[in-house]
Amino acid sequence: MTSTLRPATTTEAVQRPGRWLALSVLVLAVLLVAVDATVLGLATPYISEDLKPTGTQLLWIGDVYSFVIAGLLVSMGSLGDRIGRKRILLLGATAFGAMSVLNAYATTPELMILARALLGVAGATLMPATLALIRNIFHDPRERSLAVGIWGATASAGTAVGPIVGGFLLEHFWWGSVFLINLPVMAVLVLVGIKLLPESRNPNPGPWDMISVVLSLVGMIAVVYAVKEAASHGVTGEPIAAGLLGAAALYAFVRRQLTLPTPLLDMRLFRNRGFSGAVLADLLTILGLSGLVFFLSQYLQLVQERPPLEAGLAELPAAVGAVAAGLVAGATARRYSVRAVVSSGLAAIGLALASLTVLDESTGYPVLGAALLVVGVGAGFSFTVTADVILSSVPKDQAGAASAVSETAYELGAALGIAVLGSIVTGVYRGFTAPPGTPTGAHESLGGAVEAASGMPMNTAQDLLASARGAFVDGLTIAAGAGAAVLLATALAAWFMLKNQRLGL
Repeated sequence: MTSTLRPATTTEAVQRPGRWLALSVLVLAVLLVAVDATVLGLATPYISEDLKPTGTQLLWIGDVYSFVIAGLLVSMGSLGDRIGRKRILLLGATAFGAMSVLNAYATTPELMILARALLGVAGATLMPATLALIRNIFHDPRERSLAVGIWGATASAGTAVGPIVGGFLLEHFWWGSVFLINLPVMAVLVLVGIKLLPESRNPNPGPWDMISVVLSLVGMIAVVYAVKEAASHGVTGEPIAAGLLGAAALYAFVRRQLTLPTPLLDMRLFRNRGFSGAVLADLLTILGLSGLVFFLSQYLQLVQERPPLEAGLAELPAAVGAVAAGLVAGATARRYSVRAVVSSGLAAIGLALASLTVLDESTGYPVLGAALLVVGVGAGFSFTVTADVILSSVPKDQAGAASAVSETAYELGAALGIAVLGSIVTGVYRGFTAPPGTPTGAHESLGGAVEAASGMPMNTAQDLLASARGAFVDGLTIAAGAGAAVLLATALAAWFMLKNQRLGL
């Protein structure tokens, strides 16, 4: 790959003082987002029991964060390039903490959905800013690869810390407490970040085009909403109209970027095959994983009846594998090749998901733990290397916008995965045969069935739970198979799209 980086001085590349301390602040922001994403899965059964959302509302609680953040990431990444990445990171972290409080004290499903949406607005400022700052702090390619590996490993560690801490809190406090753990992390990030983080911005940014912001937001949200509705309720007039609106808005967005002298997103970035291949790999990988991950905590708690802390610990192998692989991913890609590491990682995830198609209610933990470990290792290799490729492909002045594209792919994949694969699980689940007298809420979610069973005679309750759990597991295995197919196809595509791609030496 021909690097577009400007030559850096020795001081910039090697001897920038405090760069590793600055990285420690950036990874706190990553930890903040990762913990928030994982604790929601653990808290879902409790939210379902307390707020009594419908099945559709439960999916909205799970994916509205991704909808909003996907719609705003490019705009916020570009805004950070303009007003300063440090500034937008610290403002976003403060808002993220405030919105976490609103999530914790939500009293209705509608308020919870709104709180998750506002959290998405704040979250859209965090991830692009952290990667862009890494791109501007670490000019030496090998140091940057290690920094990106630590960045990714921290995100993976957050997926481990979140369920464990969240499980402890759920066993001792109410479900809202899992969102309040964001507050101390946010406080440290802001107070220390003010001192340690260097400011960086595009020296010639041009205006922040509000028309482009609106087109991006409307286009992304409308397209994702259309996919979700079509997957949940079939292809009707409403999702078709939303999809056409979204496609028209995104088309107008692209056309506008090609004509503006200083676009919100430089579309020429996609001419780089490595950049495009890495973004596509991230999107499809998360799509294949997210629907399964969203329901895994429910499987552990509501099907296998594990307490929250044990369920959190059960998910630990995935995070351990991702941390270990992320730290060595850059060196491995230099020794072998980018496409070999990314494709192998994606294929490993696909095979691990395929092994979960034989999951049943009594599957022993060694099978599940081994599959999660392989998923973690594969994700650690692939995500770390694709992030490095994306950062290495652009001038540092455009790091925020490029990072935002990467994160948009991630969040869009998460939203689509929850919408499509989650709808498979929900659709199969709703068809289970229930004993006479079962409340309609039992068909909305497995949490609803568990709650309904608590007020029934023992024999009737056992029949209801057996039928509901069986249907839930059936849906989960079908979703795992679909996810496996997506991952294996993505591994093949990455092999061709990342041909001759190299990390900087």
